[in-house]
Amino acid sequence: MAESFIDEFPDAPDAAMVTAIRKHFEDAAENCAAAAAALAPVLEDAAGRIVNAFMANHRVFTCGNGGSASDAEHLAAELVGRLERERPALPAFALSANSSVLTAVANDYGYHDVFARQVRAHGSAGDLLIAISCSGNSANVVEAVAAAHEREMQVIALSGANPGKLGEQLSSQDCLISVPATRIMRVQELHRVCIHALCDAVDRILLGE
Repeated sequence: MAESFIDEFPDAPDAAMVTAIRKHFEDAAENCAAAAAALAPVLEDAAGRIVNAFMANHRVFTCGNGGSASDAEHLAAELVGRLERERPALPAFALSANSSVLTAVANDYGYHDVFARQVRAHGSAGDLLIAISCSGNSANVVEAVAAAHEREMQVIALSGANPGKLGEQLSSQDCLISVPATRIMRVQELHRVCIHALCDAVDRILLGE
């Protein structure tokens, strides 16, 4: 029987590997500290926009690819469900969650249109799109922003330090949350902190401190 590859690892900890693992936590902590002061006012503004949309009987749509798709679904789930405190369900929809729509639109029109077509189908003036792209250059996310503008929707965009084409697509009425990181894993980590901070801020506005 072939020897398991697990048996090839040494019993003693690899000092270099332990150092590399520790550095992930240290880098994440440094990035969070750098982001806190810069992003807190922006997140406060974004949370206010989200609450204003809900209070006016409008909806929030979210979109992103890969890890950002899971972040978009996570955000929608926290709004429909809850973060930590009980409150009424809030109307939020993740555009990455319907595999039949995604594959049909990708097959018939192209992957660049998978979010934009849904925005045009469901979005209305006053609704809000939360667009997530770590690189800032996800073509289908940029197209979704363009579609949101056609529908007279507000946009909140989450990107890395360089918002790229996504930043160029935003109007002066939109909100950009550009986290101070360029390495994709660090950008994703900061986006998740932003999502929790946003949801907590929404609850604080709706329910009080």
